[in-house]
Amino acid sequence: MQKLTSPTPLTGIRLYALFALRLAIGWHFLYEGVTKLLIPNWTSADYLQVSGWIFAPFFHWIADTPSVLAVVDWINIIGLIFVGLTLIFGWIERIGAMVGMSLLFLYWLANPPFVTNDFNVINEGHYLVVNKNMVELFAVFILLLFPTGKQLGIPALFRKNRLPKPKEKVKDTVAAGPPAAKTTEEVLEHAALDRRTLIKGLSALPVMGAFGYALYEKTKWESYEERNLVDAVTGASAKTLNIASLKELKAPIPMGKIKGLPFSKLILGGNLLSGWAHSRDLIYVSQLVKAYHQKEKIFATLLLAEKCGINTLLTNPILCALIDEYWKRGIGKIQFISDCAGLLYDDKGSRPMPINDYMDKVKKAIDTGAVACYIQGETADYYMGNGKSEVIAKVMDFVRQNGLLVGIGAHHIETVKACVDAGFQTDFWMKTMHHHNYWSANNPEWHDNKFDFSPEETIRYINELKEPVIGFKVMAAGAILPKDGFRYAFENGADFVCAGMYDFQMVEDVNIACDILSGNLNRTRPWRG
Repeated sequence: MQKLTSPTPLTGIRLYALFALRLAIGWHFLYEGVTKLLIPNWTSADYLQVSGWIFAPFFHWIADTPSVLAVVDWINIIGLIFVGLTLIFGWIERIGAMVGMSLLFLYWLANPPFVTNDFNVINEGHYLVVNKNMVELFAVFILLLFPTGKQLGIPALFRKNRLPKPKEKVKDTVAAGPPAAKTTEEVLEHAALDRRTLIKGLSALPVMGAFGYALYEKTKWESYEERNLVDAVTGASAKTLNIASLKELKAPIPMGKIKGLPFSKLILGGNLLSGWAHSRDLIYVSQLVKAYHQKEKIFATLLLAEKCGINTLLTNPILCALIDEYWKRGIGKIQFISDCAGLLYDDKGSRPMPINDYMDKVKKAIDTGAVACYIQGETADYYMGNGKSEVIAKVMDFVRQNGLLVGIGAHHIETVKACVDAGFQTDFWMKTMHHHNYWSANNPEWHDNKFDFSPEETIRYINELKEPVIGFKVMAAGAILPKDGFRYAFENGADFVCAGMYDFQMVEDVNIACDILSGNLNRTRPWRG
């Protein structure tokens, strides 16, 4: 029987290729762990709540059990950091690889890429049974089989690769007597590391230095909101966040109808999910914005909205692919209204989008499954203000031909008047509605601080409209408290209110809206929806 021998040590390009793979995967794990550690109140609940397949009940149970979830979150963070450090430094890398494979398998198991058989759904990183987690799992498996830490890593410093002993002539041990004691210089010379071994052992230090520098630079990143803050003290958003849980929900939000189709009285605005959040007095700065602009958080927020009775999302076609995936994965059924924005923005201001591009955006929303489309406010203001009503007419006809509800939005009440005078027949109107009783509304220099430019005229005119009205920007992008903004809009003629809400605001905002709608409203306009 042939005697088994140890495998030939890796050398040359093969060694350095695996070393590079080890560093890249280690960097990824370490980044995921450190960022989750630094994000305030990070939790894996979002990922677990949208779990599919046969193990979904187990993962949902974890997400719904706070004590278990807290343990899982810490195991996740510590495990990611542990795997990252062991792979980068090459120290106990096989243990790190096994832990990494276990985490990746659990990630794959929680949300496998085959929960739908719809081949029209194409999601980046999900390719039927294979997704990015599985690809990385097998890459880590390769590192487990071919460890490189002893050659390029901390363990290299402790190998028996010291400077060789000088060869000595064999002597008669009896004649020579006992060996003479070694001098201190001889001991140090034998224990010393050669320069090449030292470089190999500390090869990961430049990578860790680059990681630390990159992380430091990332922590200095400022969101659009933070760079453009007007005031972070006197605004309505400047308060201690009171996160209401679903258990505190008083009742689902009431429903209304537009052309027989049910819509929740409170509609979830998509700006905070798509990244188009206005600055105003917001203090939702870097960490919050970065934490929410990712897929699983968006899915969890939509699911929470549905649990609160909100059945409609209003958003830009930019989220069409995510909404489609949300439906196809069976997470929820929320319907959506698509804004049809037809302007381009640059340093010189706004200008019309090429009509073909504009129609492509509208078609994308229709093909995805929107229940309604509306001409976005700034777009309608631009076209009606520049005598180009034919563009609006073309878009409205196209939407109607495809069987969807169609509406027109506006920031200026003059736009609504011009559309009525032009004979446009809408199914609903979108109109900014808020008062000016906050400090920056009267600032002579406009700084993203005012959206309803004529509150009194808005109230007077929409009371004459026969179609349903959806009020938006009712909190003036964070300047007005929800309890004041919602009441103002409902009392002054809005049939529905569209509000951007993060998950920690959802239950509280729904409770506020329910209290207002079930109480005594000083409203003169008949409900149109």
